Amino acid sequence: MDEPLSNLDAKLRVQMRIEISKLHQKLQTTIIYVTHDQTEAMTMGTRIVVMKDGFIQQVDTPQALYTKPCNMFVAGFIGSPQMNFVNVKLEKRGNKTYMLFGNNSLKLPAHKAKLLEGTDYIGKEVVMGIRPEAISDDQDDVAANPDCVLEADVEVLEMLGSETFLYLHVDDVNLTARVNPNTKTKAGQKVKVWLDTNKCHLFDKETEKTIIN
Repeated sequence: MDEPLSNLDAKLRVQMRIEISKLHQKLQTTIIYVTHDQTEAMTMGTRIVVMKDGFIQQVDTPQALYTKPCNMFVAGFIGSPQMNFVNVKLEKRGNKTYMLFGNNSLKLPAHKAKLLEGTDYIGKEVVMGIRPEAISDDQDDVAANPDCVLEADVEVLEMLGSETFLYLHVDDVNLTARVNPNTKTKAGQKVKVWLDTNKCHLFDKETEKTIIN
């Protein structure tokens, strides 16, 4: 199937995704499905082949692609809104490792910092990736995790009913956060947000390959 739903409106596209999934379960046969829509790939595929410029980047289950992308292209392609990417410098302070950008520092969890042992990334710039749902404006989270907090300007707020997206600006870096729909945060405010660095990814700035998932 070569992009069979590309010309359908949003409502019909959802209905047809369900019908094709039912057909797949009924026939119990292999279907090769080509799409540029990552939502279709994630919801319908049992194994996904992510391609770029005619080359295979990664072959895996939808969940594995989402949680353990092999490079920045896969990380940015899978997930909506897409993963946030920030250039950071890794710095060792005593027995702790921090990610620095602008006037901000974020502590890297010990289990992730340990994976950097034996590499030459400390003192160098890498790319940190973090998904919107790993950024929280809940002030209880902020208070409990002072080493992983940023102060951001809220430029735009999108309320979608079941969730809210915050479009943030921090030291020339734009971030998207997926937060609780009952958030009290408003556009135009300054707000402190917590980044769950347990869920951050690190990528080599030159090769764009994953260093840490």
